[in-house]
Amino acid sequence: MEHDSHTPWELNGSFHQPSAFLMMGIPGLEALHPWLSIPFCALYLTALLGNCGILFIVRRTPSLHEPMYFFLCMLALTDLGLALCTLPTTLGLLWFNARRIGFDACLAQMYFIHILSFMESSVLLAMAFDRFVAISHPLRHPAILTRSTVLKIGLAIVLRGTVSLLPIPFLLKRLTYCGRTELSHSFCFHPDIMNLACADIKVNVFYGMIVLLSTVGMDFIFIVLSYILIIRTVVSLTTKEECLKALNTCVSHICAVLVFFIPMIGLSMIHRFGKNVPPLVNTLVAYTYLTIPPALNPVIYSIKSTHIRQALLRALCRKRGSDW
Repeated sequence: MEHDSHTPWELNGSFHQPSAFLMMGIPGLEALHPWLSIPFCALYLTALLGNCGILFIVRRTPSLHEPMYFFLCMLALTDLGLALCTLPTTLGLLWFNARRIGFDACLAQMYFIHILSFMESSVLLAMAFDRFVAISHPLRHPAILTRSTVLKIGLAIVLRGTVSLLPIPFLLKRLTYCGRTELSHSFCFHPDIMNLACADIKVNVFYGMIVLLSTVGMDFIFIVLSYILIIRTVVSLTTKEECLKALNTCVSHICAVLVFFIPMIGLSMIHRFGKNVPPLVNTLVAYTYLTIPPALNPVIYSIKSTHIRQALLRALCRKRGSDW
């Protein structure tokens, strides 16, 4: 990422490929970028400290070494990755108007953003499965979700994201790009780069749609099915207190699912069908999708999870006691 506003072009064989793209900030509010950086800094700081705090607390508290909290650590790691992927370019643009990003660097950023997004979707599905087993089959839960099983699920999540998205950068590199080099955001997004090409992008559109539906789309369907089964189990419980107790263990996860999937679906719809949507709406939805979940997830789990909250208070008390 550089300050230079010029974007030279290179002739590679029979097609044109830009050496760099120009990122965009918040349309119509360019003069306010330094001030707008303040809430972005707050969100990034919350995401970094909150998710590191979750990882530290779970690691230091043996009573939290359970599948639910192992999956929470996976969620925290993906949120950390998402925050770190967009932080340099977003704050660089807001602080220093550093709009230029190299072509290969842009593809790398795009690849990791999409991998981590797909991984987050998969982790939320794994957490839904954990809640289903814990509520519907509590006695079999320890036998079904052993540490080795959780580790295998984690490895499968990583492999699924990296392998399914591996062709995307190569599909973008084969395209011919003409005069336009301005992206819609302060980060690189697959539909955004693809739409700058002046070549046939049917393969990119088709492959992107297939991957999205077969990963994130299927994850969302299975999460909904998991909660249908959970509700059936909860309704069959004998007392109202048992129902509320069972549902209360799912509140944090439901909030995380809504915070992640609503802006993601909105952004996907805008990129594919929202040709007449104002640029400001597109930008706000994109920032909501990539900055709000990493900042909110640790806050949600710290507030709603009694075990996390108690472990956090114990850690703070130990720190305060060691200072005296």
